[in-house]
Amino acid sequence: MKKVIHPRPEVNQVLINKFKDMERVLSLSCVVGDAQERNQIMRSDMKPRSVNKKIIGPAFTVKLTPGDLIDYLEVFNHIQEGDVLVVDAFGETETSVLGGLMCGLCKAAGVAGIIVDGSVRDTDEARLLDVPVISKSVSPRSTHSPGSQRTEPFEFNTTIVCGGVVVKPGDLIVGDEIGVTVVPHDDLEEVYIKAKNQAAVEEAARNEILKGKTADELLAQFGRL
Repeated sequence: MKKVIHPRPEVNQVLINKFKDMERVLSLSCVVGDAQERNQIMRSDMKPRSVNKKIIGPAFTVKLTPGDLIDYLEVFNHIQEGDVLVVDAFGETETSVLGGLMCGLCKAAGVAGIIVDGSVRDTDEARLLDVPVISKSVSPRSTHSPGSQRTEPFEFNTTIVCGGVVVKPGDLIVGDEIGVTVVPHDDLEEVYIKAKNQAAVEEAARNEILKGKTADELLAQFGRL
């Protein structure tokens, strides 16, 4: 692999916007995961590293090469406003493939958030920029690109694995302080309906708890907790 850039897939922006309208739903990654029978949830080591801010948007995927991690700066010629940058760095924990300057470029491009199955650095700068970043690890060590000036190989808009979940370009990413859930693009409508209904049930249950309902009464009324 040298440099492979696949065409950007069509996305259903209407459905994506409906998920964005759920931004205030508590534990959104959990709700969307439950709506998929608790599937499509990334590993628990994928943790927020900057600001506590939800990430909701279509995936722009980047696939790097094991043992040859580089700065994939050409991504900023292709990624679009509202996209979520999702990077398959093969779980490498000691070499960071994203830092503060790339966070700044993401901010300028209107990227909705960043998910890295690997390491990131400059998390203080990401926090200052209000850019949400979720990654497997954090390490000061950069790639070799600043010294070598080499920014290949990479592959854009291809199927990757991130946090143990298969992610295709255009799939919906839902990330928050709890974790990351992926919704396959073809399942958006079905998952949205289920997630919206579950969020409404959970909100109603919270209100009943404040009124003094017991666990048994809640189970009888809602069928779940």
